[in-house]
Amino acid sequence: MEPHILKTAIRCLLLCATLSLLAACETTEQKEVDAQRKVMNDAIAAEQPGDYYVGRRFYKVDYKFWGFVRSPGKPWSTAKLVMLNEQKTLAPDRNINQIGYDNGYEYKLLGYFSGELVYEPASNGFYPEFVLTGYERLNSTPAPLVQ
Repeated sequence: MEPHILKTAIRCLLLCATLSLLAACETTEQKEVDAQRKVMNDAIAAEQPGDYYVGRRFYKVDYKFWGFVRSPGKPWSTAKLVMLNEQKTLAPDRNINQIGYDNGYEYKLLGYFSGELVYEPASNGFYPEFVLTGYERLNSTPAPLVQ
């Protein structure tokens, strides 16, 4: 076999091996994400109904919205991105003066939607106001909501 053909064949084999490895990693990662989502969806289905909400902190520098809030037993697709009214209770991160440390955390939220929309200048959008009256941290490493 000529040297240039041998080099080309070796390159092709290495490329195929690399692509196979990447595909296997992607499949493994996807299976892990799917498993996490199944656990999350099962947990949502098992939530007790009640006078509370479930919130997922979504911190972005320069943005003033707090995160996503949904009713218990409802999927995350029904959640609303909210502005938090902290006149009754400070948000967890503000309570200890570590803004954004809890990005991605999940909370049991006590409070109510005021019915008002609040302007958020960085996004130039209006978001529902959630009046926070209490909270309890549920999970600091929940499954991702989006992939």
